[in-house]
Formats: sequence, C-alpha cells, structure tokens
Amino acid sequence: MNEVYILLGSNEGNREEKLGKAVSIIAETCGPVIRKSSLYETAAWGLEDQPDFLNQVICINTQFSPESLLQKTQQAELTLGRQRHIKWGQRTIDIDILLYNEAVVQQPNLMIPHPFLQDRRFVMVPLAEIAPDKIHPLLHQSMKELLKNCQDPLPVRLFQTGNQLD
Repeated sequence: MNEVYILLGSNEGNREEKLGKAVSIIAETCGPVIRKSSLYETAAWGLEDQPDFLNQVICINTQFSPESLLQKTQQAELTLGRQRHIKWGQRTIDIDILLYNEAVVQQPNLMIPHPFLQDRRFVMVPLAEIAPDKIHPLLHQSMKELLKNCQDPLPVRLFQTGNQLD
C-alpha cells in the first residue's frame, strides 16, 4: 500500500462542500483516507485578484501508481466541475499530489514531490498539521522544518464557517 499526501483547494461556489465531495470521491476511487487536516483559508496565490481559497491536505493509502492516481484525481476534478482556463485562476476544485511514499517522479505532467510545496504556506500549514515529521525526499527536512523556513508571506487561517479573510 502506498501512502500519498494530496492537497485540495477551492475558491468557487460552496468551497467547503467541494472539498468534502473531493474527499469522498478520492476515498471511493483512489483509496481510503487515513488522515485529514483542518480546513484553512488563504488569499489566492499567483493570480491574486480572485476569491480566497479553502485548502485541506489528506493522506490516503492507495494501490495505484503515481500516473494512475493522477488520472483518477484529474477525473475527480472534472466530476466536480473543474475547468482549466487560466493558470492559477479560480477553480471549483484543485487536487494536487504532494508526496507519494518517498518517491521522486519527474515527468512532463507529474512531478512528485510537488516542486513548490515548500514555498507555499497554504500547502505547508495543513501538511505539517498531519505529517509534521514526514521527511521531504529531496530536501531531507521534515514538514515542520520546511514550514518554519517557508518564506511565503500570505497568511493562512484556520477556517470556521462564516469566518472570512478580511
């Protein structure tokens, strides 16, 4: 069984509902969810003139290869209404494979570990919540160390229904 960490994000529609549906689809089609982070809200990264994102990291056990898992997560995005128009643009759902065991995969359409996870606070906060001692296979630092050294200035706040970023 393979241990995989996946980032979920949404900034369109009912974000909390979209994340919940994504977790359900992934559990049904990819493998059981063994850990889930809290939900976190942050301003959009990259293309900033858009609604705030809600993010969560989940850990699953899967029998699928990284390539098959990517196909399944992309199908889950399509099922939830994802359309790819603008890089870093608004989206109903975004599903990214962050870590796959200790594997290093470098293909044109799939890079594991995710090449920018250590640079994005919205990834590191939920990832360090559920896997603080997990070691990055290339950087050889724990997730809590990477979070401590993350230079991303965007605030990441614990999400509570009705609590929006200012």
